[in-house]
Amino acid sequence: MTLIRQYLTENDCYKAGTAMTPKGVMVHSTGADNPRLARYVPGNETIGVNRYGNHWDRPGLDVCVHAFVGKKADGTAATVQILPWEMEGWHCGGSGNHTHISFEICEDGLDDPDYFAAVYREAVELTAMLCMEYGLDPLADGVVICHAEGHDRGIASNHSDVLHWFPRHGKTMDDFRADAAKEVDHMTEYEIRMAVRDELARIEAERAQQPASSWAVETRVIPRAVEAGISDGSRPNSALTREEGMAMILAALKK
Repeated sequence: MTLIRQYLTENDCYKAGTAMTPKGVMVHSTGADNPRLARYVPGNETIGVNRYGNHWDRPGLDVCVHAFVGKKADGTAATVQILPWEMEGWHCGGSGNHTHISFEICEDGLDDPDYFAAVYREAVELTAMLCMEYGLDPLADGVVICHAEGHDRGIASNHSDVLHWFPRHGKTMDDFRADAAKEVDHMTEYEIRMAVRDELARIEAERAQQPASSWAVETRVIPRAVEAGISDGSRPNSALTREEGMAMILAALKK
């Protein structure tokens, strides 16, 4: 799997920033004959560049998934993550928005077996990665579903994706769930450790950019700590290492 992150920070869903604890994965497809990832994200040299401004990184849209699976600039399959996994997406028109990570597979004309095989495999590996990351069983009831199955469960609007496409290539959602489960089993302990390491680094990088909390501003706790020589005041929402904790305690004791 090739995973690229390009958060759509101008999308209203991203700006809403509603937190979510993932309980499952919902598979969508775009319903339009355009397999290029750059149709939906601004892009870059790797992804391809959207030159028409009709991507989803703009205000006024009432839709946003967590990722797209499709073709990058060189024609190979990849995944572009556009929302943090633990942020609610606006993807299914129902309560599934509150529980399921979502991704769209970019459709082509629906009849190219090579393209389908490539994006199907990418989607399987993405689903397996997400299930491992959040401790989900892809074979458990209601965990890995498509939009059409979400509608049948009463948690999504009435769409046919992906059941109008997968069967044309001899695949069902049961096949998809089974393939995702096999992929989970095949992932090595090393891959798990590396995935966790990378995700923790991403979370820490995001936290390092967050401003001070309102209570910290109101009580002037940060400038007071800086004045006392206990802290330099940077990265107020980052995790505290033991080394930093020791240094701050010693500085406080000296005062």
